[in-house]
Amino acid sequence: MVTINGEALDVGGKTLAAYLTQAGYEQTRIAVERNGEIVPKAKYDETQLQEGDVVEVVRFVGGG
Repeated sequence: MVTINGEALDVGGKTLAAYLTQAGYEQTRIAVERNGEIVPKAKYDETQLQEGDVVEVVRFVGGG
């Protein structure tokens, strides 16, 4: 299992990009931290989620 935003999900083996697309995230408006380290957007396609990973996805919201 991979913990994403506090929820255990069975997504081990998927790339980060594949998970984000499946989950409906707009990749230009988010930041991702994996195991305490920020993942650069250029690495989403090659970052493979592994069992035990802890991922936080933060959406940027504009407003005023």
